[in-house]
Amino acid sequence: MATQTNAPLPEGLEVGGYRIVRKISSGGFSIVYLAEDDSGVQYAIKEYLPSSLVQRAPGELEPRVAEASEPTFLNGLRCFFEEGRALARIFHPNVVRVVNFFRANGTVYLVMAYERGRSLQELVLRHRGRHQGRTLAERHVLRVFHLAMNGLREVHANRLLHLDLKPANVYLRLDGTPLLLDFGAARRALDVQPHKLFPMYTPGFAAPELYRRNQQLGPWTDVYGIGASLFGCMAGQPPQPADQRELDDKVPAALDAMEHAYSRALLDLVGWCLKLDALERPQSVFALQRAMRHIEPPDDVPRAPSTVGRWIDTLAGRVPARRRGGETVGSIG
Repeated sequence: MATQTNAPLPEGLEVGGYRIVRKISSGGFSIVYLAEDDSGVQYAIKEYLPSSLVQRAPGELEPRVAEASEPTFLNGLRCFFEEGRALARIFHPNVVRVVNFFRANGTVYLVMAYERGRSLQELVLRHRGRHQGRTLAERHVLRVFHLAMNGLREVHANRLLHLDLKPANVYLRLDGTPLLLDFGAARRALDVQPHKLFPMYTPGFAAPELYRRNQQLGPWTDVYGIGASLFGCMAGQPPQPADQRELDDKVPAALDAMEHAYSRALLDLVGWCLKLDALERPQSVFALQRAMRHIEPPDDVPRAPSTVGRWIDTLAGRVPARRRGGETVGSIG
């Protein structure tokens, strides 16, 4: 993905009734700041600033947009604003809380509740390679993702998709509870512009349908992201990118290689989520959670085929041949 090449807003600047304290992070799509209001309450403010489309030098406030890029920039800005409006309606302990959104400096800002903790990716990198092929304990992985999927179900119920699920976008509060961050719907809105080459997905975590334009997206697209994130927490690295898998799929062998460290039931579940054919994956987060509840991680990992694995195979065989022209939740592809 692209990196941010634009200058951040200066510290101490007031924008939309908030004072910029410092930059927290940045990426090719946005910059996130720590800010505070007049009463000293702290917030995280995300600024829409796609580096592929705009330029902002130090000392400037408003980004400069080339005439050829303006339609794409404005379309992404509109989707970013609408995404903020939709997220502001969601009150869930496992979804980032958007408390305000506003226009200023020729762009859009999302004001979010500021949480202390660290990303799941930081935890994975810290523990990678420490336990003979097991990055995070199975019980911990199941707990984190069960709660994260509670939040994702609420997102889908509000006709939104995340579209950028990965350990870097799962934030762990100080008490260990997860929070879904950094939704990718507005990035996808940019990606569908035919005259721009982005891409805006994250290789390894992105479903095959995100690699192609005008593909139907739905909850099954986020299910792939959940599966890839589970894989990353277990293996310590992302799975093979979907476009490479379509030529030479190494994911099944990679899952089998982790059988000494994780239960066959969990490996079967991850493999189900990572099916290249969207119709063979769980079609909803609820179906995935229902399967996950059957997993009881033992102290000694069994090597025999699991009843959960056979149950998943049965369910996958029952998925109806549909979706090609049907409805999706929050489809923007």
